[in-house]
Amino acid sequence: MCGNNMSVPLLAEAVTVSGTQKETAAVIFLHGLGDTGHGWADSLTGIRLPHVKFICPHAPKIPVTLNMRSLMPAWFDLMGLSPDAPEDEAGIKKAAENIKAIIEHEARNGIPPHRIIIGGFSQGGALSLYTALTCQHQLAGVVALSCWLPLHKTFPSASSGNKNIPILQCHGEMDMMVPAQFGALTAEKLKYIVNPQMVTFKTYPGVQHSSCPEEMLAVREFIEKYLPRI
Repeated sequence: MCGNNMSVPLLAEAVTVSGTQKETAAVIFLHGLGDTGHGWADSLTGIRLPHVKFICPHAPKIPVTLNMRSLMPAWFDLMGLSPDAPEDEAGIKKAAENIKAIIEHEARNGIPPHRIIIGGFSQGGALSLYTALTCQHQLAGVVALSCWLPLHKTFPSASSGNKNIPILQCHGEMDMMVPAQFGALTAEKLKYIVNPQMVTFKTYPGVQHSSCPEEMLAVREFIEKYLPRI
């Protein structure tokens, strides 16, 4: 691996789960509010593929309005968790540019964008959707867990126009933090932005704002399908 990670701030500290063979693909996975890249690295290690590298960056610590301006890891500020809550537009766009910088870095170092899946959980999933839909490159896919589409009212005009990007969206049916209904509304919105057959929305009975083994199996199958060995 050549190239200087220090030129991409989020990469300098990111947790990387290396492939066991030559890495020809990558998954960039973004954690949820208050978490770190370590929180998902273990789960992703359990579903890793020999030729795929997992990159789990840490969000910077910022004051979060939703949590009484407490300082915590967050990709952007959150004012509320409903479809009509005000949003941190500048913060969302800045965060997306930082993730796109990781994509560009990987491309310079031998893994092209069409061999990169971006994904995340909760706020990280939200950012992964926004980043992929506004990215000039055609990515291999998006894994969006327990999340929503930020700045949804700006779409489809905000989209870069890549209509053939596969999206796996998963949600726990007992999620009280980001209700499954919010996820369903997001899935319907996504079908207006990309080709509808590219959107898969799976729900899991009894699962709250978290993951489950069945969901992680679906994630692994999605990665195997869209990042095959070459």
